[in-house]
Amino acid sequence: MQQIEMLKSKIHRVKVTDANLDYVGSITIDEDLMDAAGLIEFEKVQVVNNNNGERLETYVIKGERGTGVICLNGAAARKVQKGDILIIVSYIQIDLASVRTFKPVIIFPDEHNKISG
Repeated sequence: MQQIEMLKSKIHRVKVTDANLDYVGSITIDEDLMDAAGLIEFEKVQVVNNNNGERLETYVIKGERGTGVICLNGAAARKVQKGDILIIVSYIQIDLASVRTFKPVIIFPDEHNKISG
């Protein structure tokens, strides 16, 4: 069966709250944002920095629920500054027969990295 890689979910325009060079690696994301975007701990994501154009791939670890935390860890910490605006994207492999009915999840957090409504 033929498959295609396409957008699974996107967290559009979240603010970096911290960068921790001494951590082993990954991106820490508030668990509320993870749930809203359908992200799973240790899932691979692409991170796009709107401030400097950097793009990187890493994996997600759970951040404390309700804190709005977005923290780049390890080497990725060198690619961001606190306050930078990011887009966090995940992808899915899906068979061509399901493409027309699949709908990605896109969330738009507020300026405090909270889900409105």
